[in-house]
Amino acid sequence: MQTKNPSVRVWDLPTRLFHWLLAASVLASIASAYVGGNAMVWHFRLGYLAFTLLAFRIVWGLVGGRWSRFANFIHAPSTVLRYLRGQHRPGEHLDVGHNPLGALSVFALLALLAAQVGTGLFADDEIANTGPLIKYVSGSTSLALTHWHKVYGQWAIIALVLLHVAAIVYHRVRKRHDLLRPMIHGDKLLARDVPASIDSVRTRLLALILIGLCGGLVGWIVAQGG
Repeated sequence: MQTKNPSVRVWDLPTRLFHWLLAASVLASIASAYVGGNAMVWHFRLGYLAFTLLAFRIVWGLVGGRWSRFANFIHAPSTVLRYLRGQHRPGEHLDVGHNPLGALSVFALLALLAAQVGTGLFADDEIANTGPLIKYVSGSTSLALTHWHKVYGQWAIIALVLLHVAAIVYHRVRKRHDLLRPMIHGDKLLARDVPASIDSVRTRLLALILIGLCGGLVGWIVAQGG
């Protein structure tokens, strides 16, 4: 009798690429900001890349693989409380994709990154670098947005990233759940009744078209400051 849990596709390729590209762009963006000088050219480029990725993720959260869709990890407060108490209902599958606590972290990080990108578009470091849309706001507004971008936003993102890493380590050490490898190869060993995410050539082509459209939109927005 076969009792071994099957390998189920949870994270489709577009979601995995988004995850790692966004992580790389955020880390490199922070590093380039600290270096300053000529590295600021790359800081802006990395910001536009993050902007493109965030726009893509919003769309992919509506049409992407099952466990990448927002509808499958937006939970009511009562569900979060039941999850904390270990009270799972049949068919909920709360630990397949983003669990209720992880989902809160994901939404918080996406919101903070969106705010960071948005403020960067209007920022002015009062040295040699300004955001592409700075002409659309007053000097005082630009300085306020710059202060958020350089201080509050940056440290909030660093704190959430560290919390994210700590959660991965906690799940690996205490709960024996490996959250890292599934985000690399996409699969988890799960019960047979768990539905898989569609990750076909067709969906990957759709993702490629969407990222191209998002990149074009970002390019158009940035060009409005020219």
